Amino acid sequence: MQKIMVCIKRVVDYNVRVRVKPDGSGVMLDGVKMSVNPFDEIALEEALRIKERVGGVEVLAVSIGVADTQQQLRTALAMGADRALLVQSDAAVEPLTAAQTFLAVAQKEQPDLVFLGKQAIDDDANQTGQMLAAMWDRPQATYASKVQIEGAKAQVTREVDAGLETIEVDLPAVITVDLRLNEPRYVKLPDIMKAKKKPLDVTTLDALGVSAGQLIKIVKTDPPPLRQKGVMVKDVAELFAVLKKKGLL
Repeated sequence: MQKIMVCIKRVVDYNVRVRVKPDGSGVMLDGVKMSVNPFDEIALEEALRIKERVGGVEVLAVSIGVADTQQQLRTALAMGADRALLVQSDAAVEPLTAAQTFLAVAQKEQPDLVFLGKQAIDDDANQTGQMLAAMWDRPQATYASKVQIEGAKAQVTREVDAGLETIEVDLPAVITVDLRLNEPRYVKLPDIMKAKKKPLDVTTLDALGVSAGQLIKIVKTDPPPLRQKGVMVKDVAELFAVLKKKGLL
């Protein structure tokens, strides 16, 4: 194995309380803290651990987005990625466009393995990895909770409804990761300083031959309903009576 490509996305930090725009056209992003999608951070951590175990592996972090996405790529470099590539686009990128973009990069870079988070916390689409594998005509393993590399194969333990499933895929392959795969490392200040000297290239969708088509139209965005006030009951009998009245029994 010589190269691992990790696809990351810039999203609103999971600690931030998301607010909907007054006109309902989307969520407010001005002045909001942005971070690497948590699932993608786990994917990057796994790539770095494989690099540390195997040795001689280059880790490439790739993202699509506005110019400020370089901040999240610098975080990836500080974690330990060797190179970063930003495909700059001011337009909203849908899962299909993202998959086409990552495909163009993969065809150019020829990685042995492509890691992605199973989904992004902003749209929860859970589509990009599967689309990429299909268009690249390579095996895929989703919801990975354990990854072992053995020569030209990867053994992946997946979380499924019935429990755990272990499959083996030939490399190159696409793997999407789940929460329990690992815990990303803490980025220290010296690593942040070193990351400033690592290469971060910028390209465009046009340069990769990809067009940002719009297949999904957001009609309206609504905030979640307010939590209803709880009801105090004296005993179990009264609890059953309240639940029955609400139609829950």
